[in-house]
Amino acid sequence: MSDPDPRPSGLSHSLKRLFGRFFGRSDDKEELIEQLREAQAHAVIDADAVSMMEGVLQVGDLAVRDLMVPRAQMDVLDINDPLDQILPFVLQTAHSRFPVIDGNKDNVIGILLAKDLLRVLADDEDDVRGLLRPAVFVPESKRLNVLLRDFRNNRNHIAIVVDEYGGVAGLITIEDVIEQIVGDIEDEHDTDEEEDNIIPVAHEPGLFRIKALTPITQFNEAFACALSDEDSDTVGGLVTDHLGRVPHREEHVQIAGFDFEVQRADARMVQMLLVRRLPDTSEQPDAEGQ
Repeated sequence: MSDPDPRPSGLSHSLKRLFGRFFGRSDDKEELIEQLREAQAHAVIDADAVSMMEGVLQVGDLAVRDLMVPRAQMDVLDINDPLDQILPFVLQTAHSRFPVIDGNKDNVIGILLAKDLLRVLADDEDDVRGLLRPAVFVPESKRLNVLLRDFRNNRNHIAIVVDEYGGVAGLITIEDVIEQIVGDIEDEHDTDEEEDNIIPVAHEPGLFRIKALTPITQFNEAFACALSDEDSDTVGGLVTDHLGRVPHREEHVQIAGFDFEVQRADARMVQMLLVRRLPDTSEQPDAEGQ
C-alpha cells in the first residue's frame, strides 16, 4: 500500500489559508472577504456560503438603527380601535405580530399575535387587551449580533426600538436580522402573484409599498407612466442603476416624477420600496430619470 501524498492538495491549502484568516492574526474585513472570494474561485466554498459569510461580517458592524423599520413606517394597532376596524387592517398588512399602542406610538403597551385574534373571534369578544404579549424594548445603538443572540435566547421575534430620550424610534424583527445574513426570506404572505407587488400603505394616501422585484412593466401599468425598462427589468434594479450602487435604507431617489424611498435593503440588493408620485407630475410620464 503506497504512502499518501504528503503534498497538500489545492483544496486543503485554500482551507488552511481561509481558516488562518479566521483564527490567526487579525486582518481587516475587506481582506478577509477577498480571501473568501478566492476560496470560492477555487471551489472550496460556493457563492451562497460566501454571501452568508459576508452577511455575518456585516451584522457584526451594524447597529439596530441601521436595520430597523422607522417609526413613521410602523404598522401598529391602537387598543382603543374597535375590533371591526382592527381586523381589516391585520388582513391588509398581513404581519404575524403587531405593536399595540394606546393613543400614540410612544405608548406601546404590548405585542399582539395575529393568530391570537382567532380566540377573540371564537369567543365572540371584542377586547384584545387580554391577548397582549409583553413588548421588548431595545436601544438604537444595540449591535445586531447581540440582538440576534437575545432573540434566540428569549424566543422573541420582535423588539421596539427606542431613542436616547425614551421615545419609540421604530421596530425590528428577527427576520430582519436573519435576512441581512441569508438574503430575503419569503414566508406564507410573500407570494409571486403580481397583485401583491404594489400595496397601498394604510392611512397614507398616495403612498405605496412596492417589492423591489416588481417588473417595471407592471409599475408602468399601475401608475400610468412610462419608466424605461431598457437597462433594468425591475423597479429595484432601476433605482440601483440610477444611483450606480446599491442604495441604503431610508435613502430617497427621484426618478421620472416619482420619489422612491428604500424601506429594506442589504449590502447586495434592494428588497422593499416606498413610492409616492411627486406633486404636479401626474401628466409627465417621462421615461428617463431626472
